[in-house]
Amino acid sequence: MKEESTSLESWGWRKPLQRQLESLREEHGDDLAPARVLFAARGHYRVLTREGEARGEAVSLLSQGGRASPAVGDWVLVERLEADHVRLRAIFDRASLLSRRAAGRETKEQLVAANVDTVFVVIGLDGDYNLRRLERFVVMVQESGAQPVVVLTKLDLCRESAERRADAMGVAPGVPVVCVHALADEGLGPLRFYLQSGDTVALIGSSGAGKSTLINALAGEEVMKTGSVRDGDDRGRHTTTHRELLRLPGGGLIVDNPGVREVQLWIGEETVEEAFLDLSEVEGECRFRNCRHQNEPGCAVLAAVERGDLDPARLANFHALQREQRFERLKQDEAARRQRERQFGQIIREVSRERKRRGKP
Repeated sequence: MKEESTSLESWGWRKPLQRQLESLREEHGDDLAPARVLFAARGHYRVLTREGEARGEAVSLLSQGGRASPAVGDWVLVERLEADHVRLRAIFDRASLLSRRAAGRETKEQLVAANVDTVFVVIGLDGDYNLRRLERFVVMVQESGAQPVVVLTKLDLCRESAERRADAMGVAPGVPVVCVHALADEGLGPLRFYLQSGDTVALIGSSGAGKSTLINALAGEEVMKTGSVRDGDDRGRHTTTHRELLRLPGGGLIVDNPGVREVQLWIGEETVEEAFLDLSEVEGECRFRNCRHQNEPGCAVLAAVERGDLDPARLANFHALQREQRFERLKQDEAARRQRERQFGQIIREVSRERKRRGKP
């Protein structure tokens, strides 16, 4: 492996991390070394240290779930066990964290990638094109702390690309929107700007949206497998089955993600407000400060919809995201309550066993 590829600086190491390193070493030990997580799946990790790649295992502190679990892109402090085997001991503070609610009924956060500078929200200009899904992806990225960039792929399959780009800009105000034909290397120039040496980009989107094809085009070689899409809905099978941090020939770092069939958000109320700044600008003119923009008299937002200045579908999605956020908050509160009850029950059982062991009633 070349020295350039094992240099932590070429994999995103920056000065603020050096200050954290000194603090973490004081707490955990001077002999521990920094590394970046390249691969994470079901408790298995692969990391990059200054000596090269190594497989990693996490101590119990890091494998309890939630934000304490390492994610692809995390900077971690490792203990060397063997030449190619390390133990993850601590996680550096994250500059950003891309996450969503895990699929299924359980209220659990699924970590996607950490310390990402930019996220390409990849939407196909074929049957994959869906403004409501795009809106949700953008909200997800804004919550992470990374910069979203909307990438509309399969430009060759759409005659209304200019109109669709304008629509995308309308639901993602202030977010760059780029149309590309990856196979023909068309429109990729603006995206390469975000892939300077040491910069980290993650891709999210549906299966079949063209993420792997886009990565191959940006790399200038086939680094990811690609698959065909189904007839009828233009959705594809998962050609990416895990998350992995890759380094492109130009020095940029990129995280590919399995296609997301359902965008279930893990967001705060402030993020919803930030994602709908166009509504916020209008709602300042509402008669009531706590206006919900549903049926209140003097609602400036509803008036804007009636005038045609605001897309009613955008307002409907705003309400839907607010309801989802409130529902998720209640579920998280309920899950926390159940966890406290389980912990209390465990304490009671341990006390009871100890009393029996000592022969006390």
